[in-house]
Amino acid sequence: MKYTRPRGTQDLFGDSMVRWRWVEDKLARLAASYGYSEIRTPIFEMSDLFIRTVGEATDIVTKEMYAFKDRKGRDLTLRPENTAPVMRAFIENGLQRSGGVSRFFYIGPMFRYDRPQAGRYRQFHQFGAEAIGSDNPAVDAEIIDMSLKIYRTFEFQGLEIRLNSVGCPACRPAYRQILGSSLENLKGELCDDCAQRYAVNPMRIFDCKECGPVKARLPVMTDHLCADCSEHFASLQRILREMGISFVHDPLLVRGLDYYTRTAFEILHPGLGGQNALCGGGRYDGLAEDCGAGRVPAIGFSAGIERLLENIPDKAVVGIDFSKADIFFVVPQKEGYARAMNLASQLRDRGMRVEVDLSGRAIKKQIKAASESGASHAVFTGIEELRENAAAVKNLGSGEQCRVPFADLAAFLEKERE
Repeated sequence: MKYTRPRGTQDLFGDSMVRWRWVEDKLARLAASYGYSEIRTPIFEMSDLFIRTVGEATDIVTKEMYAFKDRKGRDLTLRPENTAPVMRAFIENGLQRSGGVSRFFYIGPMFRYDRPQAGRYRQFHQFGAEAIGSDNPAVDAEIIDMSLKIYRTFEFQGLEIRLNSVGCPACRPAYRQILGSSLENLKGELCDDCAQRYAVNPMRIFDCKECGPVKARLPVMTDHLCADCSEHFASLQRILREMGISFVHDPLLVRGLDYYTRTAFEILHPGLGGQNALCGGGRYDGLAEDCGAGRVPAIGFSAGIERLLENIPDKAVVGIDFSKADIFFVVPQKEGYARAMNLASQLRDRGMRVEVDLSGRAIKKQIKAASESGASHAVFTGIEELRENAAAVKNLGSGEQCRVPFADLAAFLEKERE
């Protein structure tokens, strides 16, 4: 091979692509059922959008961004996440003028230079939803409910919601001071990364996988919330309980992005071991200000599609239609190509999926391909059929075969497939 795909990427085709489309369709329908409309943002943005909003001390900014300069020297980055671009689009396009809560969902690729492993790629795909325009904790509950519904839709069992509040600009500065003082006494026990970045943002320690023993001895944000944040968190918990949604308060949960305020949550599947986080999100009431606008409260979440597909229960995929065609035309001689394609076009106009074998291969191989395509019927348009002006039609399920005039073929196949 002269060229191979870049490490941490994958080619999608065949049955795996059918699964992807099936999942994406279900996700889009789920979001629409909650009143969310689709939004698509550019795959690359100005680098500063992510540096300013995601946070200079985060792994995403310091280690993982695919950043480059364009031909005019502008700093651009392939999007590592899509919440900041959605907020940028919301502000730039004046969508706040519609009033109320604006609800969006997206499905698409993200890019992070990370160590590839099971369920983690350098080009990966996310489904996400953003509710912009309200600080009502009921909106937080709606987002959590939708994220949970994803996995229930695909018949996941044993899910666990982890919930926390990470405070707001009113109460977080005092807490960060307290946290920084505690870390001064423990900095000798920090991993190399945390030893370098704790002075920039000490809360990043809680996102570290290596500093567990240190985290367990640190003061937590929920013990230092201001009155407004405390009431917001209490209201959210009350609403979730009234909705019958169980959760665990995890005071060490902060998520990996600096723009989060107040609510932070994750959905875990304990049966998946160390890679048990399926999705997560939180509130980001200051993100609009970071983008240069006024204060616009908002909350959202994102879910990895690769992680979803790789762990989806077998019983959930039973109903997927992997067939490539409804009707398969077997064309043994080139003289039959034009007639076959004309008839196929008529069938497609009636909503049928039709594949015409134009390979010129032997008829036995074409019949085998027809069986493997999942089609219900094979239609033969050889020299003899052209002479009789009638196709030979074979029911691939029963093996029965008959002659059908070309003029009646569409109506005959429609009736056969009822």
